[in-house]
Amino acid sequence: MRDPKTGNVPNESKLQRALMPNSRMFLLFLIVFAVLTFFFSDRLWLSIGEGVIILLLIIYSVIMRARKRRTLERYIESVTYDTESARNNTLQNFPLPMAVFRPADSQVIWANQNFFDLCGRHKPSVDMRITDVIPEFSGRWLLEGNTQCPELLEYQGRKYQIHGNLVRTNPDDAASYMGITYWVDVTDYEKIRLEYYASRPIIAVIVIDNYDELIRGLTDRKRNELRDAIEDKLLQWCEGKGGFFRRYDRDRYLYVFEERHLDELRENKFASLLDIVHSVTSPSGIRATVSVGVGRDGESLDENYNFAILGTEMALSRGGDQAVVKNRVTFEFFGGRGGEVERRTKVKSRVMANALSQLIQDSSKVYVMGHRFSDLDTLGAAAGVCCIARKFGTPCRIVMDANKTAAGQLRDRMLSAPEYSKAFLSPQEAFLHADSRTLLVVVDTNRPDQVENASLLEACTRVAVIDHHRRAANYISNATMSFHEPYASSACELMAELLEELVEQPDILHVEAEAMLSGIMLDTKDFTVRTGERTFEAAAFLRRAGADTQDVQRMFQSDLDAMVTRYAIMRQAQIYHGDIAVVAADEAYDRVTAAKAADELLTIRGIRASFVLYRKDDGVYMSARSLGEVNVQVILEALGGGGNSTTAGGQAKGITVAEAKEKLLAAIDQYFED
Repeated sequence: MRDPKTGNVPNESKLQRALMPNSRMFLLFLIVFAVLTFFFSDRLWLSIGEGVIILLLIIYSVIMRARKRRTLERYIESVTYDTESARNNTLQNFPLPMAVFRPADSQVIWANQNFFDLCGRHKPSVDMRITDVIPEFSGRWLLEGNTQCPELLEYQGRKYQIHGNLVRTNPDDAASYMGITYWVDVTDYEKIRLEYYASRPIIAVIVIDNYDELIRGLTDRKRNELRDAIEDKLLQWCEGKGGFFRRYDRDRYLYVFEERHLDELRENKFASLLDIVHSVTSPSGIRATVSVGVGRDGESLDENYNFAILGTEMALSRGGDQAVVKNRVTFEFFGGRGGEVERRTKVKSRVMANALSQLIQDSSKVYVMGHRFSDLDTLGAAAGVCCIARKFGTPCRIVMDANKTAAGQLRDRMLSAPEYSKAFLSPQEAFLHADSRTLLVVVDTNRPDQVENASLLEACTRVAVIDHHRRAANYISNATMSFHEPYASSACELMAELLEELVEQPDILHVEAEAMLSGIMLDTKDFTVRTGERTFEAAAFLRRAGADTQDVQRMFQSDLDAMVTRYAIMRQAQIYHGDIAVVAADEAYDRVTAAKAADELLTIRGIRASFVLYRKDDGVYMSARSLGEVNVQVILEALGGGGNSTTAGGQAKGITVAEAKEKLLAAIDQYFED
């Protein structure tokens, strides 16, 4: 076996290689014989003859070697010429349009006939530039290191996918580049692709939000007439879309249609559906509203249906009268600008109370955590959880940053009670002491990015959520129990209903009752907004449990300096859209003071909503308030904020107050245009 790299036999000696037969060795032997004959033979003519033969052999060998070299050179030249000719012929007759150009000025260096035909030119042009013929063309993607244009180029009704690469013609000149491009006509393929996506099925689930309220007190005939009237409006909306529409429950409908119609619905914000249903009213004057969940981009019809159900739940949790489009990644929200109507019963409160009590009893300890910069509603709801945990004998601690809270006065009052002397825990301590049986109760928020400590939320496998804010797209989705009621005034109202089911009034501490009542009063602005009959029932329950209204009112008192600052903020207010007060203060203010300034602005006659923007740390903070006619949550969601229809807030990093104001005004304009 020979070595594939050297061609030699392994362990072969140099002598063996030297003794291998070849022409040189034969010639060497002839010379040796001729020399021996000359010295040892007396026949001189014989040695001369051998010498002549050897000379002739050498001459013959040189001639043959030169002839072979010339033959090989001619063969190589022939092959090279044939290859060059084949290459040129291949490039000229290549079925795809090809063009070689300078990226600096798009001047064509060479192109085949198919490319000139594409450009509408029958003859090559000396100084032709691609951009002169095809203005939409840009070779920037080649300079960026890509081998394929990221977008299709449309020219004369055809669509092209462009491939290419860069070649440096002069290694010493960094600017000497040529771009080689191949143009693939993908028009037919693109039509098929677009038709495929346009014809994909989309599933929508439509729910009548207030069906029970609409039919309350009506006879069977009137109920059927009202339901038929709603169905007629829905069928009217479905006309022209070629979909499939059926009612599968008393207040639920299934609608399957093609994705080509979704852009139209998005464009008008689903207003055509929401408004057409509003035209139906009950004999008592209640206007019908619907919530729509749309599922798309799923791998199957079943997945789209699940997306639609999830979208419907999201729409209902945000107050109803809106549409939510759900795909694999995100939610899209449309509508939801109408006033919320209280649509809940105590049945759910009873079910949630039983679920929470079971979770608490099965846990080793309970942590309660709210949103960052906790307020009275957060701390009041946390006190309610502590009260329930105390009844079942489960240790309970409140997780909060004592240095970043708007409820410092209430916290101090709670610390004075023996039951709460060791009830507060820092987020870092809670994270270190959490175990597999720790129950984390999140109150007054449903967004994981707003909680006091995100690491603690991720560390706990047992999570319960109690919140009244509209559900955001990035809500806490892994909660074991979720008591989420966007129609409630506050988290404290929900907690009071749970206490009413689980705890006897004498077992509720006065400080706990006052903490929850203060939370209700904060979020309702002293029972003026977002106040339903259940709100007053919760307040009455807390009053019977020992809440002193005068003590509660003292928690809302502020010192003189804070009041002066508050009115200084209000003096900077500008009126926008005739009834919107906007403050853009390029100064750092306390968060509580700014929020109270936003509340105070609503006391001015003719003001329906207020926005206070102020500089803090490395960004801009926003506080928004409304009397209920303007949904400030929808406006601030466009700026990354959240909350509910009457109280919302947010923050924007890395921008100035002036830039934040510009974005806010644009969001307000968009809100009223929609």
